[in-house]
Amino acid sequence: MFRAGGILKLAALICVFFLAVFLAFELLEINMDFNLGNMFARSVPMEDGPTKPVRYKCGLSKACPASHFSFKMASGAASVVGPKICLDDKILMSGVKNNVGRGINIALANGRTGELIKTDFFDMWAGDVAPLIKFLKEIEDGTVVMMATFDDPATKLNDEARKLIAELGSSNISSLGFRDNWIFVGGKGIKTKSPFEQHIKNSGDTNKYEGWPEVLEMEGCIPQRQE
Repeated sequence: MFRAGGILKLAALICVFFLAVFLAFELLEINMDFNLGNMFARSVPMEDGPTKPVRYKCGLSKACPASHFSFKMASGAASVVGPKICLDDKILMSGVKNNVGRGINIALANGRTGELIKTDFFDMWAGDVAPLIKFLKEIEDGTVVMMATFDDPATKLNDEARKLIAELGSSNISSLGFRDNWIFVGGKGIKTKSPFEQHIKNSGDTNKYEGWPEVLEMEGCIPQRQE
């Protein structure tokens, strides 16, 4: 009896031992799985959230090449909303800046640096063309000249003023009429006609607004003056 009881106790101890070993390995395996899971989670890069769309200078649809200035501009809308001119990501003229007015709005910028030189507007309905002519004659060589109309740009515009603007590279200034919309980028000393110009006639058949044509918008890249 004693020997049989001793054998049973020994068998029970062996079973307990193996059970303890089994449980220890199970716990170790669970812990290892947990740690490996954490390590794997840390090693997997987090997916980035939604990427913001790329924004180019002045809100252009694409970037300009090196040694070019980005620009975007819009004419006025009827006699209500003034024009807007942006160069190299800087708003030069707008209704918000309170530096636009009826007639022809002009911004001058340094052709080498893109820095603003001056802005002004000239009322061609009730104003005098003489200040505009004086302004145009004083523009220095190498200056970028940006022009946008608002309301009426042409009633007081004479041949002398038109000739001076044509010398800046404009092709359409000679036909600019009452309440036409026109936007233009040229330069003093330019040797060819500018590719940056849009013109829409005031016509009762095509006007978007009663008495005024639709707004004109234009964007592009102006070559930086190198010399």
